[in-house]
Amino acid sequence: MSRMTITIEKELVSRAQAALGTRSKAETIRLALREVLRRDRLAGALAHQGKVELALDQATLRKLRADR
Repeated sequence: MSRMTITIEKELVSRAQAALGTRSKAETIRLALREVLRRDRLAGALAHQGKVELALDQATLRKLRADR
């Protein structure tokens, strides 16, 4: 983890805290950054939607999970 000094609009942080339900500025920033990354991963997954064909049924998936 690294420490840094940044300038962020007070109103922006307050609104983000309210939206995220966080108590501190640091927690708000960490959660907001995690959310950005989550959305980026989701967008990447959605970009592949319908492009990957899996020939698996429920029985095969259960067997694969059991074989772990």
